[in-house]
Formats: sequence, structure tokens, C-alpha cells
Amino acid sequence: MRIYLFFLFISTVILFPSITLSTDPKIPGPIVLGQSCALSGPAKNLGLEMRAGLLAAFSQINDNGGIRGQEIILLSRDDGYEPDRAVKNTNSLINDDQVFALIGAVGTPTSMAVAPIINDSRIPFFAPFTGAEFLRNPFQKYVINVRASYFQEMEKLASYLIDQRKVSRIACFYQNDSYGFAGLKGIEIALAKRGMKLVSKGSYERNTVAVMGGLKDICREKPEAIVLVGAYSACAEFIKLSKNRSGGKVLYCNISFVGTESLQEALGGYGEDVIVSQVVPSPYDVEIPLIQEFLKAMKKYQHDSAISFTSLEGYIAGTLFGEIALAVKGEITRKKFVATMESVAHFDLGGVVLQFGPDDHQGMDAIYLTKIYPAIQKLQDVP
Repeated sequence: MRIYLFFLFISTVILFPSITLSTDPKIPGPIVLGQSCALSGPAKNLGLEMRAGLLAAFSQINDNGGIRGQEIILLSRDDGYEPDRAVKNTNSLINDDQVFALIGAVGTPTSMAVAPIINDSRIPFFAPFTGAEFLRNPFQKYVINVRASYFQEMEKLASYLIDQRKVSRIACFYQNDSYGFAGLKGIEIALAKRGMKLVSKGSYERNTVAVMGGLKDICREKPEAIVLVGAYSACAEFIKLSKNRSGGKVLYCNISFVGTESLQEALGGYGEDVIVSQVVPSPYDVEIPLIQEFLKAMKKYQHDSAISFTSLEGYIAGTLFGEIALAVKGEITRKKFVATMESVAHFDLGGVVLQFGPDDHQGMDAIYLTKIYPAIQKLQDVP
């Protein structure tokens, strides 16, 4: 079967047969999905890898007959991790391209900017690459999360630092926008549960590596651990400068959005004592059947793309979308798609289980921690 993969960027126009969709469309032809994400700029690796995982999953599905003969097509547009561009892309994908759903958005500020559009359009906002609380609480019918929340990640990091490592002086370095604020609030809540507060905090501006001001604000209080809520380029710059400046033993804890492999590559030998929380299984754990399929699909369809936690998250999202679509009885509509997800509830993708319900649109809650130097490894596997 021929596979039609359409890549749509701002600078490129690709024509395909028009599909007329109503407010709750029935899809007689290809199932067209839209993605606005960073394909350029300091956060581009996240968007490129998320997209690669989605494409690998959809190619695999299409090669096996699609959704009862219907192919899945992904239209990806570059927003550079900037909210205004995400809004423009999202409006165009919905109104001009008439996509069935939006999938694999990358980032909190971009997702927050398009949230009103999602609610007004009643279009599925599927598997955004963010753990922001506003996508979970209050509950939103058309928002479907795969990953655990940033609050859950921060609770895991706080438990590790305080309950296991007995650290008492914790600081936070964060991006000065809704993403950074979400992480900052998460660690403050986790510390407050333990009767503690941050000893210091500092910030930087999105899509920059201007971290020196935040570094100075944090280091004057000599923290034992620093929780970082930022993109990989800025976090790597901060860690390098901090290690060169302090010379002491400090733990650096990042949440999953950072992009583990990108951070590891940017840090090199500076990666010692750097921890990252994870919300999907290890892409290197070949004992999990889903990981075996992921690696096969990436090798066959996306062989030039990185094997990473982020591309795995994209693959999980794409595979889950296909499983839900296959479970829909009769013609696929947005309303029936969401209702089917809620009623089937339990999706085992091959050793990776996601659970949903009428009031629960977050598929996974599991979180674990990894070190990244000299290799990426689960902390519990470290002697």
C-alpha cells in the first residue's frame, strides 16, 4: 500500500484533495490531523522528535490498512515555541485545512495560547507535550493528555531530594512564562507539604540562553539542589555556568519537558549530578513489546530521527490515537472519538497501559527518575 505522508510547514504549501468537515465531521476519506510545534529555534529538537514519533506510528498504522482503510495524515507547522505563531497555525489548521484533531502540540505557553480556540471549536487537543495543570484542572472534554502532570513530576523530585537524599536547601530556576510558573508552583506545593520553602529562585526569558541573572539570584543562597524548569539549551547553559561558578556538589533536577537526550548532548561532561524526571518508559527498554515496535517503526520510517524519550512519547500518542479510532463504531466523528476513548477506558499498547474515564482524560500517572551521566539510567538501577 502506498503511504502518503504530508509535511506542511509555513514556508511550504502542499495541496491535497479538499475535505469538507462540519462542526462534528464524519470522515469519509483520510483522517487529517494538525500539529503546531517548534520545528526551529532553541526548542526545535522537542518538536522534531515529537513529530518523528507521531509519523512513525502513523506510517505503521497506514502500512497495516489504516483505520479500516482510512489513512492518517499529519500536517505539521512550525511555531518556534512562540504563542502568537501557535495561535496563527492553529486557526489555519482548523479553518483552512479542516483537520479532524490537533495532536502533539509542544509547550505550555503555546498550548495556553490556543486553549480558547480548542474550547470554542470543540476539537480534540490530543497528547500535548506539556504537563501543565490548566490542561487537567478544570476538566476539559476535548483535551486528552497522555503524560503525567508537572505537579506530579515535582512531587516525585521533592520526594527524592528531601525524603531520600535529605536535602534541605532547594532553589528553582525557571522560564519566565506559563511553563516556568507551572513548574515553580509545582515545586512550591511539594515543598509546602513538607513544611519547607525554596531558599532562592531565578528566571530567564523563553527562547534565550540569557541565564546569568537567574544564576546570580539563585547561587547567593548556596542551595544544595536546584530544580530547573526550562528548555534544554537554557538549562544546559545554566548548569555549566553554575558548576564553573560554585565548584561545589549541587544536584540539578530537570522535569521531562527539558528533552533528556538533548540536555545530555548539550552538557557532555557537565552531566554528572544531573537528574531528569520521566513520564514515559525508557525508549531503550527492549523488554517492553511497545518499545520493540517503536524501534522497528523508527528504523523503517524515521531512520534519520533520534531515538529519545520525546520521540517515544510521540509514538505512544500516535499509536493511542489509532487504537481509539479503530474502536469507534461506524463513521468517525470528534464526539464519537472522545466518547469511545472514555467508554473503552483501558488501552494496553503492548506493556504500556493508559487508563481514561468520563472525568479522567490523563492516560498515565507513572513517573521515575533518571541520571544522564555517563549514560541515561534509572536512578533505582544505580548502586
